[in-house]
Amino acid sequence: MSYLNFNKEELVNLEYSLKREVLSTNRAGGYSSTTIVCCNTRKYHGLLVLPINEFGGENHVLLSSLDETIVQHGQSFNLGIHKYPGIYEPRGHKYIVDLEYDPLFTLTYRVGGVVLKKEILMVHNEAQLMIRYTLEDAHSETYLRLKPFLAYRNVHALSKANMMANTKYEHVENGIRSKMYVGFPALNMQLSKANEFVPVPDWYYNIEYLEEKNRGYDYKEDLFVPGYFEVPIKKGESIIFSASTEEVKTSTLKRKFQQMRDKRMSREDFKSCLIYSASQFIVHDGKDTEVVAGYPWFGRWGRDTFIALPGLTLAACFDLKACKEVLDTMARQLHNGLFPNIGKGDKAAYNSIDAPMWFFWAVQEYDKALGEPGAIWKAYGNKMKSILMAFRDGVNPGLRMDPNGLIWAEQPGKALTWMDAVVRGVPVTPRAGYAVEINALWYNAVCYMLKLAEEAEDKAFIKEWKDMPEIIRKSFVDTFWSKEKGYLADYVNEEGPNFCVKPNQVFACSLTYSPITDDMKEQVLKVITKELLTPKGLRTLFPKNPNYHGQYEGNQDRRDEAYHQGTVWPWLIGAYIEANLKLYGKQFLPEAKELLAGYEEDMTLYGLCSIAEVYDGDPPYNPNGCISQAWSVGEVLRSMELIRKCETTSNSIL
Repeated sequence: MSYLNFNKEELVNLEYSLKREVLSTNRAGGYSSTTIVCCNTRKYHGLLVLPINEFGGENHVLLSSLDETIVQHGQSFNLGIHKYPGIYEPRGHKYIVDLEYDPLFTLTYRVGGVVLKKEILMVHNEAQLMIRYTLEDAHSETYLRLKPFLAYRNVHALSKANMMANTKYEHVENGIRSKMYVGFPALNMQLSKANEFVPVPDWYYNIEYLEEKNRGYDYKEDLFVPGYFEVPIKKGESIIFSASTEEVKTSTLKRKFQQMRDKRMSREDFKSCLIYSASQFIVHDGKDTEVVAGYPWFGRWGRDTFIALPGLTLAACFDLKACKEVLDTMARQLHNGLFPNIGKGDKAAYNSIDAPMWFFWAVQEYDKALGEPGAIWKAYGNKMKSILMAFRDGVNPGLRMDPNGLIWAEQPGKALTWMDAVVRGVPVTPRAGYAVEINALWYNAVCYMLKLAEEAEDKAFIKEWKDMPEIIRKSFVDTFWSKEKGYLADYVNEEGPNFCVKPNQVFACSLTYSPITDDMKEQVLKVITKELLTPKGLRTLFPKNPNYHGQYEGNQDRRDEAYHQGTVWPWLIGAYIEANLKLYGKQFLPEAKELLAGYEEDMTLYGLCSIAEVYDGDPPYNPNGCISQAWSVGEVLRSMELIRKCETTSNSIL
């Protein structure tokens, strides 16, 4: 029996099935995503979604969906499903009898005596989707009709019927080629078997996406259908449908599909599901290797890249090569001590103060895995030196190292830490001044650099920075620690310390070089455990605070207000588990394992085989946001590796 199971009653229950989504990526920025019954509920859903260089590399939905129809004895049974105002039509989900997700997303339909299996595959490192249809049972002459729904628009927009669309098509081998708008690539839709294409050009109006409606966005779309393919299919026969930006030789489709299927990673248990999910975030684009922050709507984010990277590469499959390729890609984009948070080139936004701090941490984790003295200094020493000097010298407006050794960050109207939600131009969680995790990361970075410099015998650097750790450590404790409260301030500005209980102080407990004592760590972790810990990660604000939001829901403003004011973030569990394992060793193992076990049920709850971006702060802690988030997956995988190491070592200190 497959690890991921759904029964027929669950599949035909739309309230259940439309909340569960599938994702497959081509490892080059493109993806295919929909619900488990192939009814799109988001504008981000689509069978073939690809980045288009002509439009800044942003993802665009080319092929939105593909309706299958079984024809027997002159009767037609449409297996598709779309939501229109007040109705689902057709209702092909009622024919689904089975779902498999290992090694491919596979649906089996039963219509009377007809049993049809559909397997969906995204080809890695190519702009191609393939679907294999196998007629497993039939007692009469059977035909298969395939009706493509074209969108040809940005993932953040919606398509509307218009006179500018090119509704014509060209014939290619066993199929057609469509190109609705200038600047887009052509879409070649071909079958592995000779077929008849019946042109019935038409717009399908007001297809609704319920998740967009719930999120307060425009949710109605018009899709164009150029016609349909019709092909006879015999019992036991398989036919491949291919959608690609390049015309393909149809005689190769069956062999290629099977070869690609055979190479797919198994998803036979919780960990293998996460490893499969981790592999989908690593994207290769020419000489660049990057991390997509989350599917389906995030691109590459600087801080997310560094936080997620050790888990996605080192903990998942000990892929040192991929880890280094990502670090090198990001290092090439370093400017004035900062990394781009979003965007590239002229569109890059250097507005994340913590990204360079997390770079040090990611390199540190890579260093531990690599185990080659001198290699890190040679590869990244100059880059890391430039970061330290940029902050020390204050080369970026509002970012500086003060005489007390701490980092002050303040830019009007901007949120510079990971708590970066802004509503109507105003940061929801303003943390200008000294932020606790920024300065904990800063201390770790300086200490780590001195260690590397000593190994490399860089006497000039050592002389310049050797006194800084003690200056930073003393200032950190004096500035953030409250002996009376027993925990650290979240940030400190001209008005004094802010002691709202937030999770950012956990990093002062988890990092390799910490500015606080073990006794302080113990007190901090007790407060975090009592006020912020949930089965899905750490809350971003303790519930007794008047600004606490227990549910992450509603329109964008409401969601942004909750984003860092109560919403649970799974990625924070990594630092929490690491800090406790360092402090308590094997004594904490049962609790650590229990915390990670809480994510296993999520393999079939929201985004199949992955972990969501966020969860509600209140029970039952429903998942929300992106269906598959890089740092959520990465930090759970890294936590698994920390547990393994703790179990296999006699030393309680990791």
